[in-house]
Amino acid sequence: MRNNLGSKLKKLSPAQIIVTYYFLAVSISMILLSLPVTHKNGVTWTFLDALFTAVSAVSVTGLTTVSTADTFSTTGIFFLMFIFQFGGIGIMTLGTFFWLLVGKKIGLKERRLIMADQNQFNLSGLVKLLKSILAIILWIELIGSFILGIYFLKYFPTWQEAFFHGVFASVNATTNAGFDITGASLTPYANDYFVQFVHIVLLTLGAIGFPVLIETKEFLFGNKRRLARFHFSLFTKITSLTFFILLAVGAICFYLLEFNHFLVNKEWDESLFYSLFQSAATRNGGLTTMNISELNPSTLLVMSALMFIGASPSSVGGGIRTTTFALNLLFLYHFAKGNRSIKIFQKELHEEDLIKSLVVTMMALLLCFISVVLLSITEDHSLLAIIIEVTSAFGTTGLSLGITPDLSVTGKITIIILMFIGRVGILSFLFIIGGKEKKVNYHYPKERVIIG
Repeated sequence: MRNNLGSKLKKLSPAQIIVTYYFLAVSISMILLSLPVTHKNGVTWTFLDALFTAVSAVSVTGLTTVSTADTFSTTGIFFLMFIFQFGGIGIMTLGTFFWLLVGKKIGLKERRLIMADQNQFNLSGLVKLLKSILAIILWIELIGSFILGIYFLKYFPTWQEAFFHGVFASVNATTNAGFDITGASLTPYANDYFVQFVHIVLLTLGAIGFPVLIETKEFLFGNKRRLARFHFSLFTKITSLTFFILLAVGAICFYLLEFNHFLVNKEWDESLFYSLFQSAATRNGGLTTMNISELNPSTLLVMSALMFIGASPSSVGGGIRTTTFALNLLFLYHFAKGNRSIKIFQKELHEEDLIKSLVVTMMALLLCFISVVLLSITEDHSLLAIIIEVTSAFGTTGLSLGITPDLSVTGKITIIILMFIGRVGILSFLFIIGGKEKKVNYHYPKERVIIG
């Protein structure tokens, strides 16, 4: 039987195996979160609740059909944090770490899986890459836990409770999980700018992309001889520029659209942090310092678009990703100018990457459109609430107008599928169907088609 399983796995592409691993992670998470020790007394827990919460935790989304604060015990919350690590950092990153602990050799098959999971282009240096990712994320979480734990002493009666909330907040923010154990997200800290600032930093570090963090670490702390030859990769330049432009644009749009509505009569510092935090949260965080149902429909639509774009590739986040959005804009701009090649930062982009960016965007738009239409048929909620729910699930963000627990079975299953696809990525989702790449041995005559 083991030989049959091994032969079946060999026939699968790396993307299909990665998706299989994520299915396995969801299954194990369901079992862990369904144990009696994880729940508070008197909690009603169904199979669909278990499936929904497991997928939400593995995909680090934060949408829930139950209240995290009222449902899970301390043990259950620690289980959630453990699942966030697998979902945020990646199955292969932690898997490789455990392989190395038990002395397993990382062969070609494992390296191909790592390459698929981390969106890398070559097999060299992958184990070193994963070690760096794990070390950086754990250090970020540790420092965040220490800072927030000490600061929360002013909010909680005992140091144990303060550090418990500090550790959860740090892990939750760094992995962009979007869960909360206060029952009110970060609304209790709406006027505490230090807590908000630390969360913005942690959310940004988790969502900006692991390669960006690694290159930044090398630039700041690397060998002086290497620094003389060091240069940031094109990926780091594009994704960092796009990420921070979207962060700024999101904050400006929030301020302008809510200036005479939610932000009216608020001081400049309140307006600044409300705008900046909500923009950062739409990148993938899912946390909020207010009830977003109080916002203008136009603001919610802008937030929806930002959630659809999501975080950067090779990060804890979902969506179409920042580089996909950037390449689409570059392609449109250069095509309008009559350019057939795209040059940026003294580099020329690969045509294959442009095609992939358009495929991802079109597939994501189609997927979200079908989901919105389906939910508008099955659910008794406003179209705007459904759009927010769909883009939040696909972008693995976790923001909602509060309709998640009230969704029908069909609605919940739709959101589950969107969260899962948002985590594994559109390309991996497509490769599940397509399997391994096939070489074409022949071509038909080409003929032009009228466009536009």
